[in-house]
Amino acid sequence: QVQLVESGGGLVQAGGSLRLSCTASGYHLSSYHMGWFRQAPGKEREFVAVTRCCGGTTDYSDSVKGRFTIDRDSAKNTVSLQMNTLKPEDTAVYYCNADGLERGLGAYWGRGTQVTVSS
Repeated sequence: QVQLVESGGGLVQAGGSLRLSCTASGYHLSSYHMGWFRQAPGKEREFVAVTRCCGGTTDYSDSVKGRFTIDRDSAKNTVSLQMNTLKPEDTAVYYCNADGLERGLGAYWGRGTQVTVSS
């Protein structure tokens, strides 16, 4: 059974940092594009960052570029999101995503972890 479990969310003051982790089980994430998305109250889920499989590139939304860093650890089967210089507008539920559709694999979501940034 494929599962993604996020951790590391919490409450932090503006300007602070958090590190989110996503641990995969039931498959190895090396064959998947691994991404982070977020959804704020009353808004649609939006893309945050992605690290593409197989030696591919990373990409970020303009709103987090230069502040967030995505990284995968294939040995631990995890992907992390280091978030620095957090702003109140970063407050959202953050979701981990594994996308293997291009390779004929499935696509999966974690249940999310809450990040709250106070002003």
